[in-house]
Amino acid sequence: MPVYNIRGIDVDFPFEAYDCQLVYMEKVIQSLQQRCNALLESPTGTGKTLCLLCATLAWRKSLGGFSTGRMRSVTSSSQEEPSSQSGSSQPSQSNRSQLPTIVYTTRTHSQLRQVIQELRRSNYRPKMMVLGSREQLCIHDKVSLIRGRAQNNACQFVCRKKAKHRCQHFTRVTDYLNQNPFLGDEPVDIEDLVDIGRKSGPCPYFLSRELRKSVDILFAPYNYLIDNGYRRSLGLDWVNSVIIFDEAHNLESLCADAASFDMPSGLLTACISEARDCVDLTVKRRFQSNDKSQNPENFAILRALLLKLEERIAEIPIESKELGFTKPGPYIYELFSELNINQDTASMLISTIEGATVLLEESKQMVADNNMCRLETMGDIFKLLFKDKDLSHAQFYRLHVREVEAHDSDGVKVKASRTLSWWCFNPGIAMQEFSKIGVGSVVLTSGTLSPLDSFAHELNLEFPVRLENPHVISLNQLWAGVVPLGPSGYSFNSSYRNRDSLEYKQELGNAIVNFARIVPDGLLVFFSSYYILDQCIKCWKNVNSVDSNSIWERICKHKRPVVEPRQSSLFPLAIEDYMTKLKDTSSSGAVFFAVCRGKVSEGLDFADHAGRAVVITGLPFATRNDPKVRLKREYLDEQAYYKKEGTKVLSGEEWYNQQASRAVNQAVGRVIRHRDDYGAIIFCDERFSQASRQSQISRWIQPHIKCYNKFGDVVFTLARFFRDGGRHAPTRLKMVECKNRGEQKATEPLDCCPSSLDHIKSKEREEVISSSCDARKEESCSIRLGEVLPANRATLDANKMFTGAAWTPSDHGFFNRKKFLVPGVSNVLNKCEIVDLADDAPCISKPSNEIVALSSSKKRKVLPSLVPNLRNLPEVSVGPRDPWPANSLSSSCSLEAVDSPFDGRCRDAHSSVVLSSLANENIQRSDANTVLLKNATEPGPKKDDETKGAAFLMQVQAILSPSEYKEFVGFMKALKSKAMKLGFVLQSIAKLFSGPERLPLSERFKDFIPPKYHLLYEKYLGEMKE
Repeated sequence: MPVYNIRGIDVDFPFEAYDCQLVYMEKVIQSLQQRCNALLESPTGTGKTLCLLCATLAWRKSLGGFSTGRMRSVTSSSQEEPSSQSGSSQPSQSNRSQLPTIVYTTRTHSQLRQVIQELRRSNYRPKMMVLGSREQLCIHDKVSLIRGRAQNNACQFVCRKKAKHRCQHFTRVTDYLNQNPFLGDEPVDIEDLVDIGRKSGPCPYFLSRELRKSVDILFAPYNYLIDNGYRRSLGLDWVNSVIIFDEAHNLESLCADAASFDMPSGLLTACISEARDCVDLTVKRRFQSNDKSQNPENFAILRALLLKLEERIAEIPIESKELGFTKPGPYIYELFSELNINQDTASMLISTIEGATVLLEESKQMVADNNMCRLETMGDIFKLLFKDKDLSHAQFYRLHVREVEAHDSDGVKVKASRTLSWWCFNPGIAMQEFSKIGVGSVVLTSGTLSPLDSFAHELNLEFPVRLENPHVISLNQLWAGVVPLGPSGYSFNSSYRNRDSLEYKQELGNAIVNFARIVPDGLLVFFSSYYILDQCIKCWKNVNSVDSNSIWERICKHKRPVVEPRQSSLFPLAIEDYMTKLKDTSSSGAVFFAVCRGKVSEGLDFADHAGRAVVITGLPFATRNDPKVRLKREYLDEQAYYKKEGTKVLSGEEWYNQQASRAVNQAVGRVIRHRDDYGAIIFCDERFSQASRQSQISRWIQPHIKCYNKFGDVVFTLARFFRDGGRHAPTRLKMVECKNRGEQKATEPLDCCPSSLDHIKSKEREEVISSSCDARKEESCSIRLGEVLPANRATLDANKMFTGAAWTPSDHGFFNRKKFLVPGVSNVLNKCEIVDLADDAPCISKPSNEIVALSSSKKRKVLPSLVPNLRNLPEVSVGPRDPWPANSLSSSCSLEAVDSPFDGRCRDAHSSVVLSSLANENIQRSDANTVLLKNATEPGPKKDDETKGAAFLMQVQAILSPSEYKEFVGFMKALKSKAMKLGFVLQSIAKLFSGPERLPLSERFKDFIPPKYHLLYEKYLGEMKE
């Protein structure tokens, strides 16, 4: 494996690194060496996680050896009883050298699993451990069935010494660690810990908690560091340590939410009821067993305080239900001081609440009902309010009380419900804690952090090291365009004023019909909100065009739809449904309708065929009248008004716009997932044409963005992109890394349509052996072209590309017309002749701004003496007949009325344009030979031409392999039906005839080409020789 020296550090990287990967690792090492923070953006598919691990561990190894291979012992006292925070708060690294600990965090456990998989692919083996919740790690027969805080409480209860049925898994942790001191020397994930627990008996949860004390790198979810209680429970020496937040694009909102709370009236009601239960339980215990460990008067005082708090909140005057009641953050302390709840009494109140939760757990009410103790939530609120004696942080908060109308099960209006909220508008509060405890470097990285300035300002941290990395893909792997107009010329603008108009929803639906036809396989369509998503689908299902087919039915004709559900519990079923429909061979793929900021837009891997294109239907602005959004904007505007001279402060409007842009960046990141992937990003909103909007799109996308003035140009270029995409995208072979030698070998090609997204995420590095794959790929070129058609052969499916297919223009009576004219356009140019040539040919037709007739009176004079001999050659089968191909591409003309329901004559105009021209030429096997022979390039008897062509075909068959000869036959038949561009066919044949032994074929073939195309053919021959 290659070793790179970066800033004096030898980095062992398992593969040959790209330039952007070297730059990324250099920035990581720079931040670690300079003990400063880093903000690093690198697109998905650039190997960001592997680079981050290798660079960080190489730097750590340069300071001293890893802790692997060392014997350690665990005393039984350390496992006597778990604390309330599930771990000791005492420093536990006194026996270790003062080398920095690396803490690597991600948002979810599934992301942690992927990171550990990347660690296995590297050559580094530090002492490591992964932390998980009890929900993932608990193997106790009863406790593992509980969820939420009730599970945490039940675990602590059964692990206590006095418990009647103490957890046996917990008691076996000490012995297992003493017998297996090398646990963690090799990468282990949560599943590995669970397997150890089930096979050997120790509790996986407390195994990970014990091993965390002596690791070089610790993997954990975000909340273990953001939450003060969790962070203290880790017992790490934070001085000079390194904290990594991977997938950090949501970090600011997570930090703000962790420092905020909502107290609805329902929570207070439940807490009052639980406090009353505690009074009854303590009185009952005193009467039955003379148990005086708990004082019922304390719980009675707690209940009285909660009743007064409920009453005080109900008395707050709310003049406007829309605006609610708002006060500065410090006001909450004034409110609680009226109830005699302050810094001095808060500790006693919190202690009483903790006693109440223990009492309720012991009564088995919470465990039996699998319910969460609501008093514990109230205790967390008081801990948050009074965590510091210094209350200066309250200036970054706002107190808000809102009232919501409530109805019973019969729909009858009942007493309104109120919610008291204390919202933090400075997420940097949580991040500033790291500098206070001496953390050396904080590295934030993701594929979508742009714009970086606003992100850094929100976290209120200095980031001297920053990076916006480019992608590893080439220019021809991404199509990105702004589509300001629909097929009939109506503007796309999903703003509040336009989104409910019938014209907008119909125009958007017609555009998606065309995208569904052009884009192969998976298509993702993102809306700004669930409301717009529901309204559009409702409109598409109900509004019918003149021919009685609704927009929804026309979408379903090309791709089978799946809609993102609002309920999180239904989301896995939606994903499974999407992948099933994607694999269904009866259609050309599936379309997933989703929302920005939803589950589809974050954390899921729609690689390869699962997501060939992403459509953004608008800017996902947050609801402007939402109290939290409104107060956040007011807070930022206030900060900007009082800013110090020379400091840069984000205004409320800037924040509002950048949040929408960041949500867009997250959604469009679904399309390119690795270096061999390709796809399209379609911005269907005219506001994306603005330079200010495009500047907030991820930098790696910006060079690709092009604004189009006509929908027909979009169809033309997008169709050409996917036509070429099938050719330039290499066949990817899965590379397997040998554990001992680090060698790699190719295995079977990957399944392009896996059954689940977990299967899409490649567990091994995927490499492309381009030199060996190109030759094999060319063998099936003619067959694959049946899937993606030339741009000016819009409706030809696989059967219709070759004369061997049983199809005639009479199958569709609409095509009897000599020319296709778009309705509503009076001045139609009939002079333009569309000729199929490669893009670099001298007479290629460019997309016009006018609507033109595609049919031409001229017939091409191509290879006349070869065609008669093709009737005896084997047929090329490319798929079943389908009169309306789902994977068809677009016409090369500007089709403003493509798939528009506003005129009955426009139905499937996209498909009809080219077929009408073919119908006029009456391409049949019986007379095609006569037409082509009549236009032979050299005068002479027809029989001589046939003999000459037959002799050449025999020579070709003798020299080429059977598969190559079959491919050559396919090209000839495609030329006879004019289903392929002449330039592309000449280029492909030049490839077939490349090589010294095939030189006679390439020279003789030129005799069958019209003289005007000789220069083009010779150009391709020259390219092959180079």
